[in-house]
Amino acid sequence: MFCLKRLLSCVVLTMAFSALLHAEINPKPFVIPELKTWTGAEGKVVPSGRIVVKSSKLQGVAQALAADYQEMFGTALTVAKGSVKPGDIVLELKKDPTLGDEGYKLHATSSILISAATEKGAFWGTRTLLQLSEQAEDRGIPCGTATDVPEYRLRGFMIDCGRKFIPLAYLQKLTKMLAYYKMNTLQIHLNDNGFRQFFGDDWDKTQAAFRLESETYPGLTAKDGSYSKKEFIDLQKLAEKNGVTIIPEIDVPAHSLAFTHYKPEIGSKDYGMDHLDLFNPETYTFLDGLFKEYLEGPNPVFRGKRVHIGTDEYSNRDTAVVEKFRAFTDRYIRLVESYGKQAVVWGALTHAKGKTPVKSENVLMHIWYNGFANPADMKEQGYQLVSIPDGYVYIVPAAGYYYDYLNTEYLYNSWTPATIGSQKFEENDPAIEGGMFAVWNDHAGNGISVKDIHHRIFPALQTLAVKCWSGKNTSLPFADYNTRRLSLSEAPGVNEQGRLGKPETVVLSRDEVKSGETLNAEEIGYNYSVSFKINGEEEAKGTELFRSANAVFYLSDPRNGLLGFERDGYLNTFNYRVEKGKEVTLTIAGNNKSVSLFVDGKLREELGPKTLYVIRERNLANYQVEGAYATSPKVYDPSDKIYYQRTLVFPLRHAGNFRSRITSLEVKQAE
Repeated sequence: MFCLKRLLSCVVLTMAFSALLHAEINPKPFVIPELKTWTGAEGKVVPSGRIVVKSSKLQGVAQALAADYQEMFGTALTVAKGSVKPGDIVLELKKDPTLGDEGYKLHATSSILISAATEKGAFWGTRTLLQLSEQAEDRGIPCGTATDVPEYRLRGFMIDCGRKFIPLAYLQKLTKMLAYYKMNTLQIHLNDNGFRQFFGDDWDKTQAAFRLESETYPGLTAKDGSYSKKEFIDLQKLAEKNGVTIIPEIDVPAHSLAFTHYKPEIGSKDYGMDHLDLFNPETYTFLDGLFKEYLEGPNPVFRGKRVHIGTDEYSNRDTAVVEKFRAFTDRYIRLVESYGKQAVVWGALTHAKGKTPVKSENVLMHIWYNGFANPADMKEQGYQLVSIPDGYVYIVPAAGYYYDYLNTEYLYNSWTPATIGSQKFEENDPAIEGGMFAVWNDHAGNGISVKDIHHRIFPALQTLAVKCWSGKNTSLPFADYNTRRLSLSEAPGVNEQGRLGKPETVVLSRDEVKSGETLNAEEIGYNYSVSFKINGEEEAKGTELFRSANAVFYLSDPRNGLLGFERDGYLNTFNYRVEKGKEVTLTIAGNNKSVSLFVDGKLREELGPKTLYVIRERNLANYQVEGAYATSPKVYDPSDKIYYQRTLVFPLRHAGNFRSRITSLEVKQAE
């Protein structure tokens, strides 16, 4: 018996030792951007519900984490001090020169420790914690140790609000999205204008807008959408809480039609009214007053440390204008600096090569096209460079040039901010501050919605976050990254894509939709179908089926009483009218290119991109004599066209006040 017991004991010990030898060590967990280093251990830590703060300076970080955790998972975390218990999340400030201003360490054993040298570093650590948490049903964090430090100081995005108004609510969400992926810069392009050829070749009729409230120049602010000073200040404060710096941009002296619409005498008669007249003293009086309005005083409207003055794409037709442009650039660099800010410019000094000196020390230059500013030359002159090469990272929605969607596979595999056009710098070259991508809404009036813009931004944002934080140090193959990135949220409390469930699942259904009722979903994003039976009644024009914060779907549109939808100020209709006394099944299916209507299972109409051509009087031709058979064919220039977009993220929140009977509603997230 003794020998048997001893034998059994040996077997148990052997099995335990074998299990120890073969215990699974956690591989590097997936987050965006990828963790710089990871040493895996065994097991996981399930949060206890407490955040222990080791420094009073981290109280705000702890409260932000608690709020975001509650928002994402519905679980309240208590912020506490004192001894650490198993499962606690611990936030600690610790001097460590290897971490810099934004690095952090994460150590998960029996508790979860985030340590950093600064509050911002600790905040970035909490973003990693949230991403790890949302990938586990029990919110458990894999045991192990990570050290995470960005390769580049500036990691950002620029959005053109001049040609298309971007609502404040979206910009607020955008700051949260950038923060969730450790992007620290948002540049807001506050003024710009459309292309004259799309507005009858008439500068007076060409779209132009300046989006910020101005008291110095009443009437300057755009009527079709703008931000009050208070709204813009509050937006910057929100961004600061999320570790994001906003760079406001007033783009001069080109792209300035909004200013010459207001004050025509400062427009250039030689180079076009979208150019300011650099030889007119009134130009400088006007701009001095404009910048002063937002920069002066102890609490300026432009709160951040950086202000962008534009300076791209001005004419270089003759030597005199080149030298004047260089003097203009130098003047406004120094004016911005006189208010205690760092000036930011678009690179243009190769295009405008001349003798007039332009200040370079402590000036940040966006290098977008090497023909306008040669990166190596600009580095030699002493500028700090932001890598934003148009051939890699410019999105111009539905324009037919640059990118409609960025080539994220190429960027992930082959690009870092060290590559600027055809020039390749060493990684971590001290002259390169970082990298950005941009959305330019060149074709004003082309039907693009904010939802369309977001659909293009988000995959680019995730990918640029990886490349600006990790540089070339990525270990996950793109195919794996591209699949796994879809498992992450846009940001705490943000679902601009309207994702409601897994593909090919019914995400919302109703036996009957009552007039005026509220549903439990705001909207459903691209790749959806919304199907319902309708027993038609006479509906007044403007009768809504559903409404969200962003769109309306009409049973009877306000103009013609047709089935249709409105968003972003655009109304699109199907050639279909609800008939009184007739019961049919309608299905609306939408993706990022089109919206289709099916009636009783048969395709009735597809509203996809529509090509609109510029037709000029000088191109009209008529070779026939007057008479019964005479015609006047219209000849157009096929190079000037807009691809008008008719897309819809389908609204669901509120049912309209309709008379028809709506039954068998089925909302499906398609593949």
